[in-house]
Amino acid sequence: MRSLLVIHNQATAAQRLESAASGHHLPESVMRSCGYIVTTAQGEAQARERIAEADALILDLPIPDIQAWSRHVLEWKVVPILWWCSDATATLSVEACEDGVMADGVLSASMQPPEIHWTLQFGAKQCFERQQWHLERRQLLAKIEERKWIDMAKGILCEVKNITETEAYDILRKQAMNERKRLVDVAASIVNVYNLLQEQKQGRTKR
Repeated sequence: MRSLLVIHNQATAAQRLESAASGHHLPESVMRSCGYIVTTAQGEAQARERIAEADALILDLPIPDIQAWSRHVLEWKVVPILWWCSDATATLSVEACEDGVMADGVLSASMQPPEIHWTLQFGAKQCFERQQWHLERRQLLAKIEERKWIDMAKGILCEVKNITETEAYDILRKQAMNERKRLVDVAASIVNVYNLLQEQKQGRTKR
């Protein structure tokens, strides 16, 4: 991990100038002194353009801005996201961190180069684990959704054909094989057709 992108916005621009003038180190100067290649971006347009070359992202932003920026960034590229903690960004109470703030680590000017290095490495590991968790969650939700359609289709077949659930499942499986479709697609078709027929039946009854 060598290339970093520091993001700040208009709201923190004046504070950054004040910090630099008073001798406080900005994240880009600290990271460059540790041997990293650093670019900066102010605003979404610059960030989107420059993130392609970045191995990690440092948000020099107040806590309330972190969540929205994290969502934007992950739509462009999966990278470790670290928050730069300073007098300018840490102006809120600790309770602000409980609002679903997503960051893979925290950096500050008081850290020594080895601490910064390992924070970035652990942040990369945290990022990978977070992405793996999101992937597994999506897969689990997809399986639950598929099971819902299959169970509904089995229930319909049991009712219409007066058969057991095992027999209904066998019918679904054989139809899926014959039509070279996924089991869930066959099940969804059966449920949708059944619901359509029920709606038509109810419409005729009302007349």
